[in-house]
Amino acid sequence: MPIPQPAGLRGTPETMPEPARLAAELTELAALREPDRPGWTRRVFSDPDRAARSWVADRMRQAGLRVEVDAAGNVVGTLPGAVGGGAALVSGSHLDTVDGGGRFDGMVGVLGALEAARCLQAGGRPLRHDLRVVSFCGEEPNEFGLSCVGSRAVAGTLTAEHLALTDPRGRTLAAALAGAGGDPERVGQAAWRPEALHAYCELHIEQGPRLEAAGVPIGVVPAIAGLHRCRVSFTGRADHAGTMPMTRRRDALCAAAEWILALEASAQDGVGVATAGRVMVAPGAVNVVPQSAVVSAEVRSVDAAWLAARHPRLEAAARAAGRARGVEAVLRWLSSEAPTLCAPAVQAAVRAAAQHRGLQTLDVPSGAGHDAVPLAHLGPVGMLFIPSREGRSHCPEEWTDLGDIVTGVALLLDTLRQLDGVPDCRAPRPAA
Repeated sequence: MPIPQPAGLRGTPETMPEPARLAAELTELAALREPDRPGWTRRVFSDPDRAARSWVADRMRQAGLRVEVDAAGNVVGTLPGAVGGGAALVSGSHLDTVDGGGRFDGMVGVLGALEAARCLQAGGRPLRHDLRVVSFCGEEPNEFGLSCVGSRAVAGTLTAEHLALTDPRGRTLAAALAGAGGDPERVGQAAWRPEALHAYCELHIEQGPRLEAAGVPIGVVPAIAGLHRCRVSFTGRADHAGTMPMTRRRDALCAAAEWILALEASAQDGVGVATAGRVMVAPGAVNVVPQSAVVSAEVRSVDAAWLAARHPRLEAAARAAGRARGVEAVLRWLSSEAPTLCAPAVQAAVRAAAQHRGLQTLDVPSGAGHDAVPLAHLGPVGMLFIPSREGRSHCPEEWTDLGDIVTGVALLLDTLRQLDGVPDCRAPRPAA
């Protein structure tokens, strides 16, 4: 990875991240991957995931942080503040990836927060508040059907029902957590009190194309999209594919295909996105008319009203697709997570930091899920984005230039300083 100095980035040497160190750590961490899987795969609870969490704990200790691994598998490194002991500033992200994922999603946020802590020590001006650098366990969706495992535990929203979820082999989430060094019996002790959080700010790659297209180095995140997931079951009739006339078929897959197109059409207004990510067909033979088709799908938007309006529209579309082909259609909503609004204080701090560094910003709502979402149950949260090449993410081609990463870390550092001076990040900002 080439090591450029970001052009036009203002700052004194003691407040600038070290590009060579960031590049080396990104390369070393990315090498902790599953060799039999594509890309830079490091799924939660895998051996490489355990190795990565141990690796980052060692780096935190070397940086002089006080390190704890909690019962949920989160690695927490604390840099004491000048006052300390009260509400903490928090920054971090995750180290796990999707299957076939990239080497920047999550990792940039963890290593960026650690590098910011190093800069604070080198600058000789400690924060008033303690700084917690966190590597959250299991942010990505997993075989148990649950994302943000570690941040849910910190927020106090990881339940016994969650721990009882099973993977396709019948193993519980509790057993997987225990096997990866966690303690499901004590996971409630990982929860933080709301008054323990002054503010949370997460550095992250955008995972979309807007910053690169605009030529802007920093994205300010006003909101994180809500996510509603559903499953639609279409039940028709199996028949011989060579002898049953087309006009007499009750083809479940064709009904499902019509509904998938209706799903796509429902998100053409630019307010949200809709995706059918999985289709299961039975009997699954080329010479048999499909008797059943089950579609798993989701809609995302930062507009809660738009999300709510998808429910009756998509339910009606399922009934219509089934009725037209003599197929039973049943749509069930599996989850409905509301959009998360980022705290005005954190957004203002990112903008002030960018102005101090002479950098332009762009408001970029996030369509992806993040550990910031569970933490919003505790207190003020926010995010700052750096560009992703061609908007690619969750794939081996995921890439963010080192210069953009260095810029993001410098902005994170200044944002933490800005937030450190805010008496109460929960308080609404006065009207202009």
